[in-house]
Amino acid sequence: MRLNQKIALVTGSAGGIGSATARRFAREGATVILADRDFDGCRRVLDGIVAEGGAGTAHAADLTDETQVVALFSAIREKYGRLDILVNVAGGDAEPSATVEGIDVELMSRNFDMNLKSCILCCREATKIMKPQAYGRIVNMSSLVYRGSPGQFSYAASKGGIFSFTRSIAMALGASSITANALAPAIIGVEAFPRALGEERWKAMAEATAARYPLGRIGTPEDVASAALFLASDEASFITGQVLEISGGARL
Repeated sequence: MRLNQKIALVTGSAGGIGSATARRFAREGATVILADRDFDGCRRVLDGIVAEGGAGTAHAADLTDETQVVALFSAIREKYGRLDILVNVAGGDAEPSATVEGIDVELMSRNFDMNLKSCILCCREATKIMKPQAYGRIVNMSSLVYRGSPGQFSYAASKGGIFSFTRSIAMALGASSITANALAPAIIGVEAFPRALGEERWKAMAEATAARYPLGRIGTPEDVASAALFLASDEASFITGQVLEISGGARL
């Protein structure tokens, strides 16, 4: 098993990508720490992991709140004494269809907080644990729209910020044997889309999108989890500061 005896924190683990990543890591031998504002969702994911023979803990945490982030990592240090892997999945888009002249300051701030601020805070606290142990794997969630996206201005900016931040910490932490990489998925089939758009509209959007992708389908949470697993494993020990696009060939 590629993550045998590793301690791994997955944020946003009540959602589609986060839960798939936590389950995949557990199957590969990691003890998984699940963190999300949706504690009941975390518990359901953890119950499934335990039922399959895995182990871990679930934590309620609003990762845009510095106090809660610090408390989460303090709990990890107290219980486990170390942290080998951090996967920052938590995030979202509060303003998915704006015009340039209509950008809302409050929604823009929410996007920066949910995506970029939460990532930076978790990386900061993880580094305090990883540097003394001279080992760590950090995987941050960017998005294919880090390249730019009309209508998703603040979201794209936050995801571009994650890419540049990831490269910066890769430069700073390499001497401590800590790697930092980012994932950049295209559209992934998660429950949030049909919930937000309705089943019919989501189905039409997914089919139209799949037709544009060279591989002819949209991505699954498991596609992203597999990429996260590779970057979190020692198979990727000489890869750092990179963004891996999980896109089915979109925007080639």
